[in-house]
Amino acid sequence: MAKKTLRTLIGASLLAAASLVQAEETRVVAITQIVEHPALDAAHEGIKDELAERGYRVGENLRLMHESAQGNSAIASQIARKFVGESPDVIVAIATPSAQTVAAAARNIPVVFSAVTDPVAAKLVQSLEAPGANITGVSDMLPIEKHLDMLQRIMPDAKRIGTVYNPGEANAAALIDLLEERLAARDMQLVKGAATKTSEVLGAARSLVGKVDAIYLTTDNTVISAAEAVISVGERSKIPVFAADTATVERGAVAALGFNYYNHGRQTGAMVVRILEGAGTADMPVETMEELDLYVNPAAGERMGITLSEDLIQDAKEVVKSDK
Repeated sequence: MAKKTLRTLIGASLLAAASLVQAEETRVVAITQIVEHPALDAAHEGIKDELAERGYRVGENLRLMHESAQGNSAIASQIARKFVGESPDVIVAIATPSAQTVAAAARNIPVVFSAVTDPVAAKLVQSLEAPGANITGVSDMLPIEKHLDMLQRIMPDAKRIGTVYNPGEANAAALIDLLEERLAARDMQLVKGAATKTSEVLGAARSLVGKVDAIYLTTDNTVISAAEAVISVGERSKIPVFAADTATVERGAVAALGFNYYNHGRQTGAMVVRILEGAGTADMPVETMEELDLYVNPAAGERMGITLSEDLIQDAKEVVKSDK
C-alpha cells in the first residue's frame, strides 16, 4: 500500500512538473524587416511592446529573433529561409518585400505581416476578409484621397505632382497606379521618377525639377530610406515635398497625414498573440488602421518656398520645429 501511494505521489509530481514546463514553454517569434527606416522601426518596436504587455517577455517565455534585409531582396530571401529552418511559432514580416519572401518559403508556419499596403495585389492573401492560407496581418493602405485633400489645402493651384518610386516593389507600384488615377480625377497630372535602389533616389528626384509643382512620397521603402535626398532637391529647387509617412516630416518634409506606425506595430503584435494562443490565420481577416495624424513642419515649408497657414498648423497633431 505504501509503495502504491509512493508511486502515485511520484506520478502526480511528474505530471505537475510537466504541466509547469508546458505553462512556461518558451514561444519563438521571428521578425524579418526589409529595411531600417523610422516608420518600419517604429512598427518593430510596437510589436515587441505589445508582446511584452500581453505576457510574452524575452528571457522568460519568449525567444525573439529579428533581422533586417538592408533593402536587399536577395538577403530578404536568405532571412526567410533561415527563419523557416528555425521553425518558430510565428514569423512576422515587416513590409511587402519581406512578406512576399516569407510567404514563398513558409508553407506550414503562421505568418503575420505588418506595413503591407495591398496584400491582395501582392498575392499574399486571397481576400482581406478571408486570407485563406497561413498568412494574415495589418495593412497600411494609404488614404490617397485624404492625402490629396491635404496637399490641395496647402497648394490649391498645384497641377503637376511629382513622385519617386521603385517600380520593382509591388507595394509601390500599386500605390502609384492608384495615385495616378486619383490625380486624373482631380484634373491633375502625375510625373514619375523611377529609383530601383536607394542610390538612384537623388537622380530620380532631380529629374522632376522644372516639371512639377510639388512632390508627394508614398510609403515606398526604397524611397523613404533615402527621403533626405528628395528633401534636399525640394529645398534647392523650391519644390514642396509632402509625404504619406509622418516620420518623414521630422526629416524635412513639409507635411504628412499618416498612420502612427508604432500603433500599427502594436496592432500587429496583438494578432501575433492571438495566433500564439491558438487562433488560425486562414479565417483571421486582414486588419487596417483608421486613425490618421497630421504632422507639419513650417520651417521646411519656408525652405521650400511656401508658408503654412495658421489654421493648418492648429489642426496638426504634431508641429515639427526644425531649423537648419
